[in-house]
Amino acid sequence: MTKTDAEKILQLLKKTFAMPKWAAAKKEPFETLIMTIISQNTAGRNTAKAFENLSKQFEIAPEALANAKTNQIEECLKVAGLYKNKAKAIKQISRIILERFHGTLRPILSMPFEEARKTLLQLPGVGPKTADVVLLFCSEKPTIPVDTHVNRVSKRLSLAPDNGDYEAVRESLQLLYTPKDYLAVHVLLISLGRKYCKARNPLCKQCPLNMLCPSSNKKPKKC
Repeated sequence: MTKTDAEKILQLLKKTFAMPKWAAAKKEPFETLIMTIISQNTAGRNTAKAFENLSKQFEIAPEALANAKTNQIEECLKVAGLYKNKAKAIKQISRIILERFHGTLRPILSMPFEEARKTLLQLPGVGPKTADVVLLFCSEKPTIPVDTHVNRVSKRLSLAPDNGDYEAVRESLQLLYTPKDYLAVHVLLISLGRKYCKARNPLCKQCPLNMLCPSSNKKPKKC
C-alpha cells in the first residue's frame, strides 16, 4: 500500500462518515483509563452499562476506587466480561496512581511518548490498546490504537500485513499517515468496520470503499 492510496482511503472515509462528537470531546484521563479497561473483550453496550453502574456506586477517581471493596467493584462490572480480573486491576491501578503519581495521570501524560506508554503498560490490566487509547484521546500523543475493527479493516484494505500482530498493524498505519490524522484514522476505520466491513458477511457491494479494497467481494480474510 502506497501513501497515496492510503490517503485516498482516508479522504473517502472522511466524506462518508462524520467524526462522532465523542471523538473530539476532551477526555478525563482516569475515567478514560477505567472505561477502556472495562471495554476489554466486552461489547460497547455492556461496557457503557458497567461504567454507568460503577459511576453510580463510586466517584471515578483513584482515591475512591482504591478504598472501595473489590467485591463491590465486581458487582458493578458483572455485565462486562472478565469482571473479576477487571475489578482487581482497577483497584490496584487506583492505588498505584494514588501512591506514586499523587492521584492523577497527568505526570504520566506529560512524559515523552515512549516513556509514557511504557509507564502505562506497567499498570495492572493495561495492554497496548488501553495505553494507546489514553495517550491518543487524553494527550494527543502520536499513536493509533488498534481495536478489533481497526485490525480487521486495515488488513482487508491492505493497510497492514495479514499476519501482523498489534504492533505491526499500529506501525504500518502510522507509517502511512501523518500524526495529525491518527485520531481520524482510528475513529473512521472503526466506523467502517461497524457499518460495512463486518467480521462476518461484510457488506462489500454497499461499501463506499468497494473500488479501492483488494478484499472486496472475496472471502473475508481471517483477522
